Amino acid sequence: MDRETEDVLDVVGPRLRALRRDRGITLADLAATTGVSESTLSRLESGQRRATLELLLPLARTYDVPLDDLVGAPRTGDPRIHLKPMHRHGMTFIPLSRRPGGTQAFKMIIPAQPEPLEPALKKHEGFEWLYVLNGRLRLVVGERDLILPPGEAAEFDTSLPHWLGSADGGVVELLILFGLQGVRSHVRPASKS
Repeated sequence: MDRETEDVLDVVGPRLRALRRDRGITLADLAATTGVSESTLSRLESGQRRATLELLLPLARTYDVPLDDLVGAPRTGDPRIHLKPMHRHGMTFIPLSRRPGGTQAFKMIIPAQPEPLEPALKKHEGFEWLYVLNGRLRLVVGERDLILPPGEAAEFDTSLPHWLGSADGGVVELLILFGLQGVRSHVRPASKS
């Protein structure tokens, strides 16, 4: 095995451990989901076991990340990014970040509706920051019911009941940064020289 391959394999374990911890998943939960034993996962994360395709494929599926991200494969010469839109709750989410764990970035598109929808509040672990690109967003967080035009931003704890939709039935496009509980987005002004 050449030195470059060994270097790539040496960082797989720590990368897998960091990804699992960032997602708040225990080894037992991961073993139950992937069908890989806890002891094998532990040895893989600690570097005592070399990564194989049979071990990495179920992990990539569970974490919903490309296999290349798990091993830190070098980029090919093609500079294009091939985004794979996801469709959930009638909306389109386009992932803009490829790094496993941590804060994730998405472009979200809420399609036009003949009539604005009634809010169906949901909650989950995490923290969300959003920025409206186009359209008028209706954001309901807890008792607050807000309309955000293009150029406005908001952030909120997603453990509060919340809903995002079109304020007027038109298409809404926004950027979203989503992180696990306690991970917040901060914008810092440039320091004065």
